[in-house]
Amino acid sequence: MIKPRYKAVIDACSLEPDIDILPQGDQTEIGERGVILSGGQKQRISVARALYQTTSVVFLDDPFSALDIHLSDHLMQEGILKMLREEKRTVVLVTHKLQYLPHADWIIAMKDGTIQTEGTLKDIQKAEPELFEQWKSLMHRKDQEFEKETVAESVTDLERKNLRRAMYSREAVRTEDEEEEESVESEDDDNLSQVMRQRATIPWRSCGTYLSSAGVLLLSLLLLSQLLKHSLMVAIDYWLAHWTSHVISAKIEATARNCSVVQDCGFSHSWYLSIFSVLCCLGIILCLATSVAVEWTGHKVAKELHHNLLNKIILAPMRLFETTPLGSILNRFSTDTNTIDQHIPTTLECLSRSTLLCASALGVISYVTPVFLIALLPLAITCYFIQKYFRVASRDLQQLEDSTQLPLLSHFSETVEGLTTIRALRYEPRFRQRLLQFTDANNIASLFLTAANRWLEVRMEYIGACVVLVAAVASITNSLYNHLSTGLVGLGLTYALMVSNYLNWMVRNLADMEVQLGSVKRINGLLKTEPENYEGLLTVSQVPDGWPHEGEIKIQNLSVRYDATLKPVLKNVNAHISPGQKVGICGRTGSGKSSFSLAFFRMVDMFEGRIVIDDIDIAKLPLQTLRSRLSIILQDPILFSGTIRFNLDPEMKATDEMLWEALEIAQLKPVVKTLPGGLDATITEGGENFSQGQRQLFCLARAFVRKSSILIMDEATASIDMATESILQKVVMTAFADRTVVTIAHRVHTILNADVVIVMKRGIILEHDKPQALLDKEDSVFASFVRADK
Repeated sequence: MIKPRYKAVIDACSLEPDIDILPQGDQTEIGERGVILSGGQKQRISVARALYQTTSVVFLDDPFSALDIHLSDHLMQEGILKMLREEKRTVVLVTHKLQYLPHADWIIAMKDGTIQTEGTLKDIQKAEPELFEQWKSLMHRKDQEFEKETVAESVTDLERKNLRRAMYSREAVRTEDEEEEESVESEDDDNLSQVMRQRATIPWRSCGTYLSSAGVLLLSLLLLSQLLKHSLMVAIDYWLAHWTSHVISAKIEATARNCSVVQDCGFSHSWYLSIFSVLCCLGIILCLATSVAVEWTGHKVAKELHHNLLNKIILAPMRLFETTPLGSILNRFSTDTNTIDQHIPTTLECLSRSTLLCASALGVISYVTPVFLIALLPLAITCYFIQKYFRVASRDLQQLEDSTQLPLLSHFSETVEGLTTIRALRYEPRFRQRLLQFTDANNIASLFLTAANRWLEVRMEYIGACVVLVAAVASITNSLYNHLSTGLVGLGLTYALMVSNYLNWMVRNLADMEVQLGSVKRINGLLKTEPENYEGLLTVSQVPDGWPHEGEIKIQNLSVRYDATLKPVLKNVNAHISPGQKVGICGRTGSGKSSFSLAFFRMVDMFEGRIVIDDIDIAKLPLQTLRSRLSIILQDPILFSGTIRFNLDPEMKATDEMLWEALEIAQLKPVVKTLPGGLDATITEGGENFSQGQRQLFCLARAFVRKSSILIMDEATASIDMATESILQKVVMTAFADRTVVTIAHRVHTILNADVVIVMKRGIILEHDKPQALLDKEDSVFASFVRADK
């Protein structure tokens, strides 16, 4: 690594303050797909990676889309115009921020997949005057270099807070097993026996959670069927032994009486055969009943836990999703639910079978030769300590295998997704080597797990051999001196030969069950999440049907925080928004303007003050009622898999005429008309079959269909092109003319036509007035934003 160059790239991309937050600095693991980073941080790291390379050509695909004005300007000045130009590297820049066009040596304008025009800026001004006039308002930016303190301020407070929260969540989101292990080890590091005792403890609480989800009736059926089945299996074997003993006795008697066959001496197999057949039929029925009970139990438990988990996640506060990695939540629904659904029932059935078979075998041996009970005690103690140490090792090795498998799968998926970047940077050997390292680590863990199973098997075979030896000696001695029947001797020896196998599988199944119950424990951890307070002081019937009618908003001494452990992001905010007003809210990133929009929907902790909409305090409303009466358009437009009709009107209340009207207002009617099915045309996952701008317009149409008198636009134009932004602004000013619109502005020129502008800084209102009044003040912060945006 070339340190001076590395430092220069970090400075050019304004990454140093972000790196300082990370616990291990630039050596911190950022997780799969950079889960702990914000979109802007990911983008700056990607640009920094390209700047650090020494290639002669650099392709930058919209590198400013997730950055604010200050970060964009700094990256343009220090990274592109300074570093890349000084190194004489060719830059191909794709962007919708046309204010940077004056810096380009050659411009290519695209439209509908073809080149509309190309040349220098002067050439385009002469050849395409109309196009140039459209660009003109966005091109007059002052080429300015920001001072170091300006750069420091431009690094977003919000990104840093999110990064801190993400790092905290990565530290906090551990399994309860790990937390218990660490607490035990910290309390008694020197006492190894105490540590082993705690780690060898069976997770009874998770076991109780699993069994309680099945219900008393089903558990009783499962337990009864298992006991009856294994009792019947012992009865069948005993009956065979009894039958055999009588046959041998009959043969001896037949020989003494000179009978050619035992039937001639009055012995009949019919009685024994009929009883044996009845017992076998009952055994088949009980085996079927046991299998049905096990599967039924597994299905009911999986359904119950999944239903409860889904309800908890749906009703969980937004704080959970901010502090918990998405992959962790998805794992609860995928890997852990699959374990509960597919693996635990099978393991539970195998564990109960091997345990009852082992108990049956030892019981039969003790019945045949009671003296065996003397040897049973030391053998049981030996078996206990073997299983105790094996379970600890097996659990750790299985967790190690799982933990080494996840990086392998993540690396593979990341390699496939980032193949273009990997090939462009010629990192194929490095990623191939990492793949081999992850594969080796996983194979080593798997090898040691197999070796541990062999370790257990050898020791269980030793114990089984001891059982066979003691049972054989005791049975033969008992037969010789106490005239024990040959059938019972054979029965005892048969069961003794199977003990080692039963013990081996019992311990292995117990270890597997302990690991698999970790899934129940992790799900149970999420089930403890406190849901949002959906109930309000007012009932749904007490809220007027058309509320809010006017759209008047009163914000009174409002203080907001994301969590009780965090500092407020809004502090004693007061504002009054009249019905039908168009209000613009601006400020540097992290100033609290987005927290404003979250407060309207009670997605943050409003621990002081209140928001009153049309004379009703929103804190008193049922949460579902509040959110269903307001509309919001976010920076990242969200469309769901399904039809256009479903995305515009999920509740299916609007008529076709209303939907077409909304599409016409959003200027999407011609696009939808050409699709097969029209309103019933399919939207793919995430709306990938539409452009970013079209997805945003669909969200606007959806807001129009809802007929809400209040519309919140949270940086809705930040990631769309100029043409779509113009459509969006026009629709808001016409179709929403009689509604209250609160616009969180990413680009201040979008709120110049607002009735009122609110400028925020560090959670407080810095300025609050009409746009023109603020522009007339030379020392106005809003005026400085507008000047910087020109």
